[in-house]
Amino acid sequence: MYNFELKEEDENEDEIIEKRRQQRLAILQKYQQRDNSDSPAISAVSSPTGSELSARDAEVIVRKDVPAKHAPKIEQAPQVEEKVEQSDMFADDYKAPEVSKLTMKENEDPSLMDNWDDAEGYYRVRIGELLDKRYDIYGYTGQGVFSNVVRGRDQARGKQDVAIKIIRNNEMMHKSGLKELEILKKLNDADPDDKYHCIRLFRHFFHKKHLCLVFEPMSLNLREVLKKYGQNVGLHIKAVRSYSQQLFLALKLMKKSGILHADIKPDNVLVSSNKLVIKLCDFGSASHVSDNEITPYLVSRFYRAPEIIIGNTYDYALDLWSVGCTIFELYTGKITFPGKTNNEMLKLMMEAKGKMPNKMIRKGMFKSQHFDENFNFLYVEVDKVTQREKVTVMSTMNATKELTESLVDSHKVEDDLKRKVLQFKDLMDKILLLDPSKRLAVNQALTHPFITERMQS
Repeated sequence: MYNFELKEEDENEDEIIEKRRQQRLAILQKYQQRDNSDSPAISAVSSPTGSELSARDAEVIVRKDVPAKHAPKIEQAPQVEEKVEQSDMFADDYKAPEVSKLTMKENEDPSLMDNWDDAEGYYRVRIGELLDKRYDIYGYTGQGVFSNVVRGRDQARGKQDVAIKIIRNNEMMHKSGLKELEILKKLNDADPDDKYHCIRLFRHFFHKKHLCLVFEPMSLNLREVLKKYGQNVGLHIKAVRSYSQQLFLALKLMKKSGILHADIKPDNVLVSSNKLVIKLCDFGSASHVSDNEITPYLVSRFYRAPEIIIGNTYDYALDLWSVGCTIFELYTGKITFPGKTNNEMLKLMMEAKGKMPNKMIRKGMFKSQHFDENFNFLYVEVDKVTQREKVTVMSTMNATKELTESLVDSHKVEDDLKRKVLQFKDLMDKILLLDPSKRLAVNQALTHPFITERMQS
């Protein structure tokens, strides 16, 4: 299955390199299937909210309305179906295979050791290699669009675990990496005490023309936490409250620094090994608030704000919408707006929240794709019989309120938690508003009763 026969005299070097890349990916997939163990644990991180979840809460982080005997134990990861969108650590398609058992011999052909990059510009990771004369590489985390991520031990810092993001050797990727480096430095400098839950960048270096970013290590991301401990039922409301507060603090830091993340989703929120501390990561799409570009595909689709889809200008409310969709998903275990296209995303949003205000439609650069001249919504779908595209004119869009009502009605909520769930519903109603000017400001979110009123133990 994994055997690739290569005859170097019959093939050119590019073909050999590409087949070696395929061979390496096949080996990684083999080990991914064999071992789904967690990545190395994070060291203790100071946090204003981490202490609010006890060790006992970390063991039972699933929804409280699920009978205890059915709650998955922390050390058991149930087998689940493939996620709709692949999770990522620092990039769009992070897969988290465990390959620490790979040796240099298994990972690379010695005859190709001078070919540092593959055909696509990714660095050829060698387990056991020493980067920058200090980082002993022992594991491969995953590969994304802009980079691959490895695990290493810092020989200059007592073998401290680190995650190293190796940017692809490509001019565009390199420039993007330098921009991310600048933003990370700005955020870290604005938070010297590490209280605002953005990933810490330790340092950077260059290795064989690749920009390498060295980060603090974390254990999982929220997508993986949901799959392990809250598949289809969501997490305990106490965990949702703590994670929400930490995400709001990250938004506060970004606003203070004039930064938009522009890709917040469960995949881009890393979690410590004890499940108490989270960190927002992957600032590859981030920009200064004054540099925003109108594009209908900014932010991953399920977490994309309506102002992006319609083509309006945007600001910090963009990230707040994404956080709202993320924490709603944490509690329910289900994607908030699972549209297959931007058009269907708008339909689902308006079915839940009412018709988009005409003033938003009027200013939208892409309004003609979704609305006619009378502001009627044009729902575009594929006919199930003819397989042809058809357009349905929808003149009225009334809010059903089922989205947030279901938070209380469709689950058996214990009486002592009902007050908290009602507060959560109110918070969601005020964040998931189509008009960004009417959404809560981040400081208002931090002072909402769902966040400020502590739960009884």
